[in-house]
Amino acid sequence: MMRMKNISSSIMNGGGSVGCRSEPGSKEWEMRPGGMLVQMRTADSGRNPALLPTIRVKVKFGSIYHEVNISSQATFGELKKMLSGLTGLHHEDQKLFYKDKERDSKAFLDIVGVKDKSKIVLVEDPISQEKRLLERRKNAKMEKAAKSISEISLEVDRLAGRVSAFESIISKGGKVVETDVLNLIELLMNQLLKLDGIMADGDVKLQRKMQVRRVQKYVETLDVLKVKNSMPSSNGDQAPVKPHQKHSNGQRKGPIQEQQQKHSNGRHRLALAPIQEQQQEQPRNSSENSLALYQEQQEQPSRNSTSGVVVTTNWELFDSVPPLIPVQATSPPPPSSVTNNSGPPKFNWEFFD
Repeated sequence: MMRMKNISSSIMNGGGSVGCRSEPGSKEWEMRPGGMLVQMRTADSGRNPALLPTIRVKVKFGSIYHEVNISSQATFGELKKMLSGLTGLHHEDQKLFYKDKERDSKAFLDIVGVKDKSKIVLVEDPISQEKRLLERRKNAKMEKAAKSISEISLEVDRLAGRVSAFESIISKGGKVVETDVLNLIELLMNQLLKLDGIMADGDVKLQRKMQVRRVQKYVETLDVLKVKNSMPSSNGDQAPVKPHQKHSNGQRKGPIQEQQQKHSNGRHRLALAPIQEQQQEQPRNSSENSLALYQEQQEQPSRNSTSGVVVTTNWELFDSVPPLIPVQATSPPPPSSVTNNSGPPKFNWEFFD
């Protein structure tokens, strides 16, 4: 039934079929909720504004009337924007009433029934004005917070350069003044306190959170660098002190004396061999002569040794006894290395196979 009505309407207007857009006389129609069949309006319809009818409406604002010339197919929102210059009210703070009903900003004048010399009442909307004021304050607050975060970000960038410089120096084994590290940590903590005092929402809140994490990361890095800087360097700057050894008399000796002790011990071993050979070659004298020779031998290695090491040797002393069979020597005895008038006589012993 609806299809037949649309077709008959298009035929009466001198057009062809409804769906045909190629013909110059064809028109598109739409059904309004009230059952009225009207021409479809589109933003790109290409109609000439000069051909549209212009109406004059009277707008009452308080006790003042304003006459406005506007197109009959305009919206109430367009009418509000034209009234903003006349009344000084923002178009979002206006309410338009036509036939005691508030009209939406998207509604068309001709569809509602506004004609030439129609009367429209303008009322200020305090709620919308308050909302807009709050929104404006909120936007100003967000702009201020974003500006503060931007300034803090620039300061953190400057401090980050110092953190990188300290990190490169300490990683290469160098040392920095500990007070410089502590001052840099304090500056970063001040920036962190500034970020905590900023209240923001939306994108500004995300920016603040990102800067907080960034500052915390730099503070943790400086804490690690401070520990590494306080540790002794591994390149030998602070070599551990070796424990000192003691002499037998209780005095300390250094590493040089320890090396001298090692050399003196080696010399003592070398000097002991010729002394023992001399002891075997020299004749055994009396117990007094042997004791004097023993003391002389003990003093010789002690002079060579610089460390004072004393070598003790258990010597066995023999008393001089008379010979069992006295034998006269045919040849004079060789001169003794040690001059002694009371030396023991020499005997010739007979060996048996």
